[in-house]
Amino acid sequence: MPNALMQPADLKVLNYAYGQPDCQGIYKVIPQDFRVEEQIAYELSGEGEHLWCWVEKTGENTDWVLQQLAKWAGVSPSKIGVAGQKDRHAVTRQWFSIQLAGLVNPNIDDFKVKNVTILKTLRHQRKLQTGGLSGNRFTVIIRNVQPFEGNDTDVIQSLQARLNQIKEQGVPNYYGEQRFGIHGRNIKQGEKLLAGELPKVKRNQKSLFLSAIRSWMFNVLLSERIKQQNWNQLLPGDVLQLEGSNKWFVEDDSTGLAERVNTLDVHPTGALFGQGVLPTEKSALKIEQSIAEHFKSWITGLDEYGVKQDRRALRLLPLELEWQWIASSADCADALSMAFDKLPLKSDWHTAPVLQLSFSLRSGSYATMVMRELLQGQDYQGMLKAIQNAPETA
Repeated sequence: MPNALMQPADLKVLNYAYGQPDCQGIYKVIPQDFRVEEQIAYELSGEGEHLWCWVEKTGENTDWVLQQLAKWAGVSPSKIGVAGQKDRHAVTRQWFSIQLAGLVNPNIDDFKVKNVTILKTLRHQRKLQTGGLSGNRFTVIIRNVQPFEGNDTDVIQSLQARLNQIKEQGVPNYYGEQRFGIHGRNIKQGEKLLAGELPKVKRNQKSLFLSAIRSWMFNVLLSERIKQQNWNQLLPGDVLQLEGSNKWFVEDDSTGLAERVNTLDVHPTGALFGQGVLPTEKSALKIEQSIAEHFKSWITGLDEYGVKQDRRALRLLPLELEWQWIASSADCADALSMAFDKLPLKSDWHTAPVLQLSFSLRSGSYATMVMRELLQGQDYQGMLKAIQNAPETA
């Protein structure tokens, strides 16, 4: 049994592609340290009954902003479309659409909400649908970059090497912690759902719990292929996906396929288990069957709920990956000092290296999984909660 099965939703048990990182750092110390900008693959028409709003928010959650937009436009929140939730402890730019059939545009100058700005508006014929993105652009600042205690690693040299590996070879396309909920709650609820212990559950919650179940199975499968050192190589019978596309096809002994995998043109995929017969064959099929055997009851439950199987690329290629070592921001000095004063650090964060990363990811991929392969990143908010929940010592 793969070790990852022992602690569902504990990402620490999943294998690393380039070995366990030897450095650590802290991200999201202040909202400006984590910037996300949505990307859509189509042009807005400029006409139609939906007013699309390009909104920047700082330190606020998406649902709350949606409610403020509904009040501003004088419509029900159900008339507003959003592609997905964005981090609260961040500076994010995302689209909202507001259905205003037969109504004039509300005045932007009347929208006075702290930490939220409508940057521009444009009409379009359709509502923004959940998941209706091509991807996201991230800019992440990682502070207090240090080697692990007792390790004299040159952090800049170590991270430079890993960044070059990531840029040239990509990272494992794991699902991130967000998919599984706090302490893996979504998986636990999914298990109860499959066992018939959740008689009343909303449709969107049911989807969330079932998705968490099969996302964890995918992570275990990917971890196993990393262990076998073939997560980024062509196996006989692999199902392959074109870079930048959701289209996939079965390996058919065609000349040049292995080279196309090596050059990142196509990627091996892994099963998102559910109804139907696995399309993999030969060696790739044997690996997926071995994972399916461990999760037999989960897969049977997904089948009974009518969840159809799908595929997901095993490899994630961060696009336009750039990085630089920067100085702590003078304009945020007070906010940073207040934030770090709440942590019991053994080192001086003022003098520790600060790394800034920028990259784009396709929709459905996780920035935290890119950082996971680089270093042990600690979410500042998570560190604060751990301190607050720690038992008092005499």
